[in-house]
Amino acid sequence: MNTVAVGIVSLNGAILLCQRREGGRYGLKWEFPGGKAENGETPEECLIRELREELSIVPVVGSLFHRHQHRYPDGGEFDVYYFTVSSFTGTPANRVFASLAWVPPAELSGYDLLEGNREVARRLLEAHGSSQS
Repeated sequence: MNTVAVGIVSLNGAILLCQRREGGRYGLKWEFPGGKAENGETPEECLIRELREELSIVPVVGSLFHRHQHRYPDGGEFDVYYFTVSSFTGTPANRVFASLAWVPPAELSGYDLLEGNREVARRLLEAHGSSQS
């Protein structure tokens, strides 16, 4: 099972979603940014490396928002750590994705999210929903 670290990157009340490139694994699905840990890397170290590589930012890794294991129909098995990231240095730049979007939590369900990210999107809506109404 692969360990994956994911950032719930927020700025001005919106959350960053990234769209996978067409033709790749789970192509054109939207996801929270992050990736697989390398040998010996903690989830926090992995998230810092991944966001630097994918978005050219250095995150201040916050608290663990959620953790779950997910298995995809194609056999991919992941132990996913979702961390809050409410502060970072640098300006997000798209280095690997088809597209980036800053999305208010209330609008997350309008995106074709990667299956493994849907539970966290639901939890984010619950956490922020009362302030949106």
